[in-house]
Amino acid sequence: MNKTISLPVKKQNTAPAVRKVTMVAMLAAISYIMAFAEFPVPLSPSFARMDLSDFPALIGAFAFGPSIGVMIELVKNGLQLLSTSTGGVGELANFLMGSSYVLTAGLIYKWHKTKKTAVISCIAGSVVMGITAAVTNYFILLPMFEMFMPMDQLIESFGVFIPFINTKLDVVLYNAFPFNLLKGLVIGAFTMMVYKRLTPVLKGNR
Repeated sequence: MNKTISLPVKKQNTAPAVRKVTMVAMLAAISYIMAFAEFPVPLSPSFARMDLSDFPALIGAFAFGPSIGVMIELVKNGLQLLSTSTGGVGELANFLMGSSYVLTAGLIYKWHKTKKTAVISCIAGSVVMGITAAVTNYFILLPMFEMFMPMDQLIESFGVFIPFINTKLDVVLYNAFPFNLLKGLVIGAFTMMVYKRLTPVLKGNR
């Protein structure tokens, strides 16, 4: 008499993967909502505005890896395309700046997950974002604003606040770079304060 022996089938635990997808979706949604909370950039004309929507993306990069941070930036800007007033140009620039920040910080933190490395990663990410902001403002955002205002008048509007701004290059060196550097440092500081508290929630650790 032949007997069939049934081997036990090991069930794969999909809970961590499901939780990860859920948390990433939640961070992307929060990032999208935060993008609407804009505030004026110091020493800048009224049309120059800034938001802190890169904060959830940096949290995601620290918790799940740099590629997740970039994905959150992509989802946020993709959703913003639904109500864009810039024909996608502003969203592209925002994606480039935000992604450069979270990718740099996420890669460094992934290499060695310590508090010291986290600080270094936030500073490095802020510098990279400042440089990327200078480049994107010079080649993308300022030409876009020029569609609504002559470049000379545009430069003059920044020169009202910072007298030694006289050229397009001055705008990116003395405005776009320093304030995006500051933005990155502020987001990084806030992340350092709350990340450890959020880790159990994000990863389900107890």
